[in-house]
Amino acid sequence: MSIETDICTTDSMMSRQVTESKGCYSILEYNRLSGYSAINPSEAFFRAKQGIKKKQVIAQIDAQHSVILQAGAMQIMMGNITSDANIGGIGGALKGMFSSAANKESAVKPKYSGEGVLVLEPTWKYILLEDLDDWNGSLVLDDGLFLSCESTVQIRTVARSNLSSAIAGGEGLFNTMLTGKGVCALESDVPRNELVTIELNNDTVKIDGNMAIAWSGSLNFTVERSMKGLIGSAVSGEGLVNVYRGTGRILVALT
Repeated sequence: MSIETDICTTDSMMSRQVTESKGCYSILEYNRLSGYSAINPSEAFFRAKQGIKKKQVIAQIDAQHSVILQAGAMQIMMGNITSDANIGGIGGALKGMFSSAANKESAVKPKYSGEGVLVLEPTWKYILLEDLDDWNGSLVLDDGLFLSCESTVQIRTVARSNLSSAIAGGEGLFNTMLTGKGVCALESDVPRNELVTIELNNDTVKIDGNMAIAWSGSLNFTVERSMKGLIGSAVSGEGLVNVYRGTGRILVALT
């Protein structure tokens, strides 16, 4: 089946263009918006000065590619695309509600399959397309980062390894983990060029604050004192730090 649309075509006035494609996803970025906008004019001015542009994720759906979305993320379905709640019965629904309460993600993440084009709601946030192969098959996300993933990716909720990390780490008690093979689309407050990737090889990284937005599922996350003893930690001015141990990578928003 062929869907004819120019939504992913760069127009002659360069008001929109595809900036990145990976897996079944493409990122459509709007360089200039001439239509009426409800946002405050001063806010629009400063967004333009900072280069903040509205973006949309486009997913090409076919026999090899179906996707799972954050609830409410779909804007347009073109073609023979069907959706289901993807909750796996009563047990799945209860599990989804628990996960939603635990990690601030939506309880229901609908699955879209068939053949056609799926357009997601526009966003001012930055879109990160991540291939799980680059994360050795597992990726843990900060709250609110998940937007979509290919249906070959499994989504589950993971708990912190100890109570200290839950209470003091600033990352929450639970997080969303993506495992398997496929590409996921994430919404970030920070652009790609401002993110720093830290590679660990049987090593340790300590971060003051919750600046890590994603990390390998193979890493062990705890919260510890920055120095030995309560007095030392108090004198250093750092107190508690987030500690990541093992082999993997961390995506950090330093800004």
